[in-house]
Amino acid sequence: MSARTTHWPLVALFTAGYLAPYLLPTTVGRLESGLPLSATQAGAVGSALLLSSALAGFLLASRVDRIGPRTLARTGLLLAVLGYGGAALTTHVPAVIAGAVVGGFGSGTLTAVAATGFAAQRDPHRVTTLGLLGVSALAGAVYLTVPHLGPGHAQPLAAMALTALAVWPLTGRLSPRTAPALPRSATATATATATGGTRLPHLRSGLLLAAAMPCWSAVQNSLWGVSGRIGLTQAHLSEVTVGGVFAVALGAGLLGVVGAGALGPRLGLALPIGLGTVLIAGCVALSASATDLTTFAAGEIAWNVLYPVVLSYVIGLAASLDPRGRWAVLVGSASSLGTATGPVIGSLLSARAGFPAMGTILAVGLLAVAVPLTAVALRRRTTTVATRPALTDETAVRLDVAA
Repeated sequence: MSARTTHWPLVALFTAGYLAPYLLPTTVGRLESGLPLSATQAGAVGSALLLSSALAGFLLASRVDRIGPRTLARTGLLLAVLGYGGAALTTHVPAVIAGAVVGGFGSGTLTAVAATGFAAQRDPHRVTTLGLLGVSALAGAVYLTVPHLGPGHAQPLAAMALTALAVWPLTGRLSPRTAPALPRSATATATATATGGTRLPHLRSGLLLAAAMPCWSAVQNSLWGVSGRIGLTQAHLSEVTVGGVFAVALGAGLLGVVGAGALGPRLGLALPIGLGTVLIAGCVALSASATDLTTFAAGEIAWNVLYPVVLSYVIGLAASLDPRGRWAVLVGSASSLGTATGPVIGSLLSARAGFPAMGTILAVGLLAVAVPLTAVALRRRTTTVATRPALTDETAVRLDVAA
């Protein structure tokens, strides 16, 4: 892909694809309140949506180039519009579930195209932060708007469908096929040539990252999936107040993403990922134990500041493992598996142990998973330093590659 012509379309696709997990609390909450579903059943519908999204990523990780980003993006947008739109227009529970699953597959398709394109950019972390900025801003606007549009399950689903529809015109700027990015070194060129560009590089690091991310994401979305209920039932807040807290939290998350984009690689990868995950564990425990507005808002806002920052570095780490974007898509899809199980895990833990105990269990799990994530980041830094070419000037590298 040409970075100049596809930069913003990729950000838009990422925004449309990631909107579903960002709207998970209001989607699950409104499925429970607007349809004859229990909290656990509504969480299961949310999990089915996100599992479908993860499945799309696994199926398409190595096929974006073969099928073409434009074709896949339009297919994903069509599925999102039809799936989410259809689910919003009916109250028949099986039809709502089917629409959510179809829409989820569309969201996963969009994320796969965007992740592949991000990995082909010269600075994947910077483009990732732009995508997270877009989805955080849009989700914040939805959280501010939805409580004023009346009851029912349709509003968050309609927001996802309309977002997909709005992104469609930008797909004309996507290339029919993905061109691999200019390798960052002549060594990378030689390796890609020798392997035919098909074998996954950094296999051990990639597999460890892909194995750790479902746990990391499951913890995040176990809390996120029940955050609305924590605010409503344990902190005794109104839906308008809870929506306002979420909007402020997502707005604060924008500041975190901006900060991460400004810092870029200056702090490396290990420190933001490792320390950030430890701090998130504290936010999870705080938010889950909230019994008033102050504690609930503090936990949710601090968590939403840190979560997209760490996520942007993790996505950037995955993208750095393979310029063709396969690890980025596979790790993203593995993350979606954890995201998908989050609502069910959060609902079951909170129902059986209560919200505070749930928060403690999740925080301990997050501390454990911080270890392999940090190890991969440290290993990637060591590998990068060891294989850095003698000529670091970009012009020299270009000449070397051309030769």
